[in-house]
Formats: sequence, C-alpha cells, structure tokens
Amino acid sequence: QVQLVESGGGLVQAGGSLRLSCAASGRIGSINAMTWYRQAPGKQRELVATFTSGESTNYADSVKGRFTISRDNAKNTVYLQMNSLKPEDTAVYYCNANGTYVAFPSYRPFNSWGQGTQVTVAS
Repeated sequence: QVQLVESGGGLVQAGGSLRLSCAASGRIGSINAMTWYRQAPGKQRELVATFTSGESTNYADSVKGRFTISRDNAKNTVYLQMNSLKPEDTAVYYCNANGTYVAFPSYRPFNSWGQGTQVTVAS
C-alpha cells in the first residue's frame, strides 16, 4: 500500500531547532492530509500539526508560533520545522497520512503511520 518513513529526529538543547521529514512511497493514488503526532512517555499520542490537500494547516496550541508544517506534493513529503524547542517537546514524533492507493483497476483508501522518530530536548 503506502509506506511512510520519518527522519530528522535527535538530541537538541532547549531553544534549538530540528527539522523532521516524512516521505510517503508505494502505490499512491492521492494523499489527503499529512499529519504529525507525538507521544511522550506515559502520555497519550497527540496531534501536533496537520497539512491538508487543500493546503490548510492546523497546529496544537502548544506549538503555535514555534513549529511550521509544510508539504512537497511532488515528493509526497511533509516536513515539520521545529524552532524554540522546549524540554516538554521531547517525544516520539509520528507521521500519518491518508488518501487512496492504486488497487487496479480502481483505488482504495489508506491510512498509514510511520515508525516514529525520537526528539529529545535537553534543558
């Protein structure tokens, strides 16, 4: 179907920046929304930012003004630029995408998750 591969996580000092990438591959027909989630130890997974096919964006209140989501449709890739990082941003960041994949002679819906990338912000 459709696979997602994240990259760009790592260890950074508070106030620093990181850029995450998530590339989709496979028998892609179309991609609707591409979304970043995160899950900190002992907490539920939460939505961080989403980029829809209509090019609208939505952010969690906790990251507004610090994180920017962008998308390259030609590369089927979504990015998350994270600035002014705080220790509370420490989590595993997951990419999610939904849309359709080619199931000849038609299309079928997909909803895929990446494997996650660790972001650790040291105080």
